[in-house]
Amino acid sequence: MSKLTYKIVKHDGAWAYEAKGTFSEPFPTRDAARRAAKLAAQEQMQPGQSTAIDYEDDTGKRHHARADGKDRPKTDIER
Repeated sequence: MSKLTYKIVKHDGAWAYEAKGTFSEPFPTRDAARRAAKLAAQEQMQPGQSTAIDYEDDTGKRHHARADGKDRPKTDIER
């Protein structure tokens, strides 16, 4: 199981949460950003449906696979 950490940070003159280099929308307070990160973390852990996926790799080769909807990351929030 993978792990996804949400960090509460200052960003563009406001507060945001960041995960794997991606920032959320801005929030006026640190507490508001923390609450939003907590909600996002809870949603990220919810299982979904298994589904077929098709993708192309860097060499242009097509792949067909099945994504397991129960394979969700463990989440954490850094304060």
